Amino acid sequence: MFRKIAAALIVCMIALVTVAVHAQQTDSSITASAPIPAQILTARKVFISNGGVDALALLAFQRENEPNKLYNRFYEEMKKWGRYGLVGAPADADLVFEIRFTAPISDCDKTTSYNPGMDLLILDAKTHFTLWTFREPVQGAFRKTTWDKNFDQGMSNLMASLKQLTQSTITQERSQPGS
Repeated sequence: MFRKIAAALIVCMIALVTVAVHAQQTDSSITASAPIPAQILTARKVFISNGGVDALALLAFQRENEPNKLYNRFYEEMKKWGRYGLVGAPADADLVFEIRFTAPISDCDKTTSYNPGMDLLILDAKTHFTLWTFREPVQGAFRKTTWDKNFDQGMSNLMASLKQLTQSTITQERSQPGS
């Protein structure tokens, strides 16, 4: 019985790694030529929306006595970065950044796990269309110090991805004719 479970886990892990590698290769080839929405390039003001957390993640944040930890921390990081002016109402913004934390449960044969992570949606404030999304995994932990370290790493990675996107837009703007 143990050998069957171990074999099933190995097959699942190989399948996940194969899909992840293929997705990374596909993403890098698409990213090189696909344009980044102009609104992300030209925006000056951003409203940060608290998309909340799902039920499973809410329990973890409530145990810490910080149900708005993600929103507060993201707001703080955006303020420190200073790329966009932060406004208090969506009507005053060029973009809306909706930040949320989810921990969806995933099944692989008879093994159940969860995949906690930070989700950031960038929306056009006028049209309400989603312009870009980010998903940054946060490794789970049993100890608070480990959880804090993993959360901090996830936030750092999310901010790095966002900064890279806006850096890409600057590069894209400079490479366009007439710039």
